[in-house]
Amino acid sequence: MKKMLIVEDDQIVGNIYRHKFQVEGFQVALATDGEAGLIAVKEIKPDVVILDLMLPKLNGVEILKKMRAEPTTKSIPVIVLSNAYLSSLVQEAWKAGANHCMIKASCTPKQLIELVNRTLGAPPAAQGPAPDPALPKPAHAPASAAIPAKKPPPGSSEDDTAFQTELRQTFLGSAPDHVAQLRGMLQAFIKSEGDTARLPRLFTLYRQVHSLTSNSAVAGLTSVAKMSSALEALLKELYEKPKNLNASTMRTVAHTIDFLAVLLEHSSTRDPESFPPPNIMVVDDEAISRRAVIYALEKANLKCVSVEDPKTALTMLAENRFDLIFLDVDMPGMSGFELCAKLRVLPAHARTPVVFVTGLTDFESRARSTLSGGNDLIAKPFLFMELAVKSLALILKGQLRITGH
Repeated sequence: MKKMLIVEDDQIVGNIYRHKFQVEGFQVALATDGEAGLIAVKEIKPDVVILDLMLPKLNGVEILKKMRAEPTTKSIPVIVLSNAYLSSLVQEAWKAGANHCMIKASCTPKQLIELVNRTLGAPPAAQGPAPDPALPKPAHAPASAAIPAKKPPPGSSEDDTAFQTELRQTFLGSAPDHVAQLRGMLQAFIKSEGDTARLPRLFTLYRQVHSLTSNSAVAGLTSVAKMSSALEALLKELYEKPKNLNASTMRTVAHTIDFLAVLLEHSSTRDPESFPPPNIMVVDDEAISRRAVIYALEKANLKCVSVEDPKTALTMLAENRFDLIFLDVDMPGMSGFELCAKLRVLPAHARTPVVFVTGLTDFESRARSTLSGGNDLIAKPFLFMELAVKSLALILKGQLRITGH
């Protein structure tokens, strides 16, 4: 019987993985923090390790480095589960010796089982299409570090379908409690004074969102998991760089928690509908500012059309449909406020989300942004991850409207 170690700090998710692999014939041990995981690796000498990167006491990268430094554990296959928005941490995991890296928000128990079977050379339960990349591997990664498909292959057994349905129903039943806990933790953080009290409460909020990401992923609620993982990455950055805590970032956190409640409310027991990649436009006459917005969008895996001239942008908007628009305010020939008012007349863009990205943050500018038809305003310089979270939320809101929610 093959031995497996799962290192996962969320006990519910860990138990789900353990149950599924026990059914597959594995002898499974579960560790809920990094230090316990490292001890278990040395004692059990498992055939394979499933390793979350974000762990208390000792993170996944540190565990990997220590494993690869020990002759008795250096060859054990390690499958890493990570947040898609923490690309630098994923790269560290590759360098430390991970065999595979998977996006936690897109990974179901069935996919994980298939990857483990491939890693250990066992025949898969059902043949599916060739895998698509999920997390890019660096050039130095070994050829064996293949990445499984984001979507499970067709032909799932009735048992798998029933199990996944039960997971979703159970998770959705507890969703109001998840949201209430998040809101309570956010209020406790807002009311606290001084870093000594605030930062531990911010960390607690971050860990709760981390748990929501894990639970929604195993329940197959892809949209919730994607939104939650983006918020998780933002909260991690705010905790590590508290100088970025301000009214704007906290509004973004609060609004995102509210939107997660909406996503959970409208989630069904069926897989989320697949939407084509969104069309996004960024209009700014300054190349550096445009590049900053593009980079932030790329962090959310979103592509965009970059336009320098507002008049050219208006022509393109009249001829094409876009799902999200970012506008600078102070541009030659036509201000962002004027461009917004004009595009609102176009039938295709009467309700398209418009976000102003500007250095003008006074009350008058904020009022004009609303009067011209804008949905939000982000001050320069902005936090890349904050803009990524806002973008993803606006895109998902638009998809909810399309589905009639």
